[in-house]
Amino acid sequence: MAAQVYFIDTSVFCNILPVPGRDQDRVDIVEELKKRQDYATLILPITTIIETGNFIAQLATGGERRAAAARFVNVLRLICEGKAPWSLHQFAWDLEIVQDLIDGAGTGSGLHEHAEAKVGAGDLTILAEMRSYAHRASPAKVEVWSLDAGLAAYGAVE
Repeated sequence: MAAQVYFIDTSVFCNILPVPGRDQDRVDIVEELKKRQDYATLILPITTIIETGNFIAQLATGGERRAAAARFVNVLRLICEGKAPWSLHQFAWDLEIVQDLIDGAGTGSGLHEHAEAKVGAGDLTILAEMRSYAHRASPAKVEVWSLDAGLAAYGAVE
């Protein structure tokens, strides 16, 4: 049986952290995190870190920004120390990744079509990261863990 791997999407990570206004499913997500870390490898994509940092920077009040930023930095430190329940996805941002992004990261539609349909490059980059990982980690079932049904629908590579 192939190992199970989950790439954590920004929608999930914002609930785990939490990021005010983006944490409405926190109780359920934290419970699910406890379950998944027992049987699966959890990966935090670079894209999720960047998007989460942007959401924190956009918080309306200084107090919320300061508190969320402190939690964010603490979680990043845990990753660096190997103490987080997930690991960082380390990959080369190279021409192969960019070409996969342009091609739509296995979705059947290119970046241009996705942009027209209001699907952001962040979601496609998470899929491209996931596909890159899956090709190196075979045999493994690699999925994206997301609250975004559209993104989750694309998110499995074996």
